[in-house]
Amino acid sequence: MSSVRLTVAQATIRFLAQQRSERDGQEHRLVECCFGIFGHGNVAGLGEALLEAELETPGALLYRQARNEQGMVHAAVAYARMRNRLSTLACTSSIGPGATNMVTGAALATINRLPVLLLPGDLFATRVADPVLQQLEHLGFPDVSVNDTFRPVSCFFDRVERPEQLPDALLGAMRVLTDPAETGAVTVCLPQDVQVEAFEWPEELFAPRTWHVDRPVPDPSALARARDELRTARRPLIVAGGGVIYSEATAALRAFAEATGIPVAETQAGKGSLPYDHPQAVGAIGATGTTAANALARQADVVVGIGTRWSDFTTASRTAFAPGARFINCNITRFDAAKNAGTAVTGDARTVLAELGEAIWGWSVDPSYREESSRLAKEWDATVEQAYRLGHRPLPAQSEVIGVVNDVSGPRDVVVCAAGSMPGDLHKLWRTRDPKGYHVEYGYSCMGYEIAGGLGAKLASPDRDVYVMVGDGSYLMMAQELVTAVQENVKLTVVLVNNHGFASIGALSESVGAQRFGTWYRYRDKSTGRLDGAPLPLDFAANARSLGVAASRVSTIDELRAALEDSKSAAGPVLVEIETEPLVPAPSSESWWDVAVAEVSDLDSTVQARKSYEAGKADQRRYL
Repeated sequence: MSSVRLTVAQATIRFLAQQRSERDGQEHRLVECCFGIFGHGNVAGLGEALLEAELETPGALLYRQARNEQGMVHAAVAYARMRNRLSTLACTSSIGPGATNMVTGAALATINRLPVLLLPGDLFATRVADPVLQQLEHLGFPDVSVNDTFRPVSCFFDRVERPEQLPDALLGAMRVLTDPAETGAVTVCLPQDVQVEAFEWPEELFAPRTWHVDRPVPDPSALARARDELRTARRPLIVAGGGVIYSEATAALRAFAEATGIPVAETQAGKGSLPYDHPQAVGAIGATGTTAANALARQADVVVGIGTRWSDFTTASRTAFAPGARFINCNITRFDAAKNAGTAVTGDARTVLAELGEAIWGWSVDPSYREESSRLAKEWDATVEQAYRLGHRPLPAQSEVIGVVNDVSGPRDVVVCAAGSMPGDLHKLWRTRDPKGYHVEYGYSCMGYEIAGGLGAKLASPDRDVYVMVGDGSYLMMAQELVTAVQENVKLTVVLVNNHGFASIGALSESVGAQRFGTWYRYRDKSTGRLDGAPLPLDFAANARSLGVAASRVSTIDELRAALEDSKSAAGPVLVEIETEPLVPAPSSESWWDVAVAEVSDLDSTVQARKSYEAGKADQRRYL
């Protein structure tokens, strides 16, 4: 058997460049490029290997420079989401703070069931130089490093302490990256001395390898149980989750809904499963849902979840559905299919929909139910139109900003968001026209995801315009990847909504009786000693311009529309800042979310909030 002598780092890069994924006969590069920030833990290893690859085999595995380790993981996650989990990016950091900066991104990836490959540097495997710079010395466990913090937030974790271990680690990592039932953050720690160690590798390790992403079929008996359950339904409701989109099952869902007449509600990850104006589309469900979807949920006798993990927002903290509702859970992951004590159907969403459609062929809901769901959806769309054209003065409402971006964007363009009040407003108000047109990270709802996520989305789909909608609080958490967008000449349109603080938590604080404490961006008032002085004079457009971005501030909705129209011709990133009125909420979802309120308090606002909380808890139920 022939071999080649390479360092562990060189072997890693050469291996990754040869990996492919395949589904339905279409192949994709599994790892498209490598984001990296170098330090003493990886510069001599993976840094040297990436340089060598760039010089000797251009295009084999492109290196992209990032500004923040967490940000580059967010970009990789967004990339994987846009590619339906069939391609992702690798991210490498140095040991210590560079590595732990990636932990938040790892948690986000795993919670959202999205594949990303993390290659953090680690301590010397030989321990000859202990304690090295940035080493955590654990008194009772000398083999522990800060990289062990990746274990609980990774779907796969390995530490390569000898070159011989690398093939098994890499093959195991690829297996999990390409398994939609197990995927998430995949972490392979590479000690800095091992990275540079040479070894005789079998050449077959670097042969092109294709990982086949199968479409698991449902068990016939489980399918029969679901068929029988559904045939008894008078008011069924489908809840479409992210699995519908990742499995490219939107056409199958559309055919199933049209044949049966079952209305379709959508989770955050599943939004776009049907176009917003489809006759069976009733919009977002749950705590950030539409009145149409939530009204149907309250009376549904059978709820069919497809590719959803049933988060608390989706179920309105288990108050959304009728006490006697029965669940059919179709999911590629048995863990999610077994939730809510429902009829579990484990399999690929597209395959399950096709087979369930055949099994129930000829059955349909009563025409009056079709008419009711269509009427409710049209009523909600009229509410959306009113929110888009609210005309609030002197400052516009956030819903008006959403309306302008929706008007200006094209049918295939992408809106990106993650945290604050904006995701909830987008979930209920955004008119989605394409399965990939809505990109809101709400599994972790991580502040700072937006711009990095927008970068990843644009890299994955360069033929789409990407609109990043971000609040001032989230922008201040992490805006550094704007510099990466400038460096790579990546076109992003960032719409920064300045509401002088944390609008979402401000509203939540008020609802629990905490009077928006700590949520405004204000000076500390010397007379009160509190943060209730004048607003901080922040100029986000000026900040963006200092990073090389074409940025402007506008005051009115008309000016915003004009600025966004102008941005279409820009070659690189653009930012438009607009101040909004944070005290004007979006239309109510007529739903509830469980956020505990202090049981005793001297504040009357908290006492009253506790009464409302207990009233909401009365409708909460367990599904046993």
